[in-house]
Amino acid sequence: MKEDFNEEVSRIFDVGDEGAGQRIDVWLNTRLDVSRSHIKNLIENRKILINGKVKKAGFLLKKGDTIEVFEEELKELNLSPQDLPLDIVYEDEDMAVINKSQGMVVHPAAGSYSDTLVNALLFHLKSLSSINGVVRPGIVHRLDKDTSGLLVVAKNDAAHISLQSQISEKSAKRHYLALVDGVLSKDEGIIETYIDRSAKDRKLMAVSRNGGRLAVTHYKVEERLGNYTLVKYELKTGRTHQIRVHSKHIGHPVVGDFSYGGSNKFGLKGQLLHAYKLELTHPKSGERMTFNAPVPNYFQDVLDSLRKK
Repeated sequence: MKEDFNEEVSRIFDVGDEGAGQRIDVWLNTRLDVSRSHIKNLIENRKILINGKVKKAGFLLKKGDTIEVFEEELKELNLSPQDLPLDIVYEDEDMAVINKSQGMVVHPAAGSYSDTLVNALLFHLKSLSSINGVVRPGIVHRLDKDTSGLLVVAKNDAAHISLQSQISEKSAKRHYLALVDGVLSKDEGIIETYIDRSAKDRKLMAVSRNGGRLAVTHYKVEERLGNYTLVKYELKTGRTHQIRVHSKHIGHPVVGDFSYGGSNKFGLKGQLLHAYKLELTHPKSGERMTFNAPVPNYFQDVLDSLRKK
């Protein structure tokens, strides 16, 4: 990368039934990874428009409102396509579903300007949506670097708006499989907390009693394997590191998750957390679609070894 600079880009949100009657700053706080005070600053600086007009932070939203958020984003002049291995589960003219491998960063960021999913997408796909700017073309939602599995990519802006709305309104369903430490006593349950940046390490997240963003995770035990439990998770919200933080919170961190206290007796390079199923509505045809991806070999090897015991 020879040069970079900041460019103003916009993100578009459509308000559904769940947003009707909510304040702008409150509603956006559940969708942007920033504080309410930052949102208020954006509003005051005319960086947030409701149906093309400037409103106050206390403006109450209605179903059907369109919110446009203008942000400063790092634009990289030399963001290059790379011929990296990419498991494309599905592709058409509007979207692609990718089975991301463990260890791959989704998009370029400070300290990681190459070998990302975006670099691979630029090589393998002929078009990507532009809504998220130059650094995150096509990216509708993310997976952590060491989390494997399914994510959807938008190939044009119309598809991006539809898919992003489905993610925001939770009509798109994301299902995960994880091996956690210890034996869960309940067969299923719901974990509901607030999550915020960790006071000890700003790169990590933590359950918070003094603010943060609401996080809701449903879990169901799939199999108990000695001192470990195979668990299915469904995200009801989409917070940073949500499953990993919630697993730690209930005393059962994800195996191999070094950042959140997971054990590593299997020589792992990262957490055994896999996005195995994705349900969504096709942005153009309206067809309800379901995609599945088996757990990676290293994950399956651990399960096989535990089952033999």
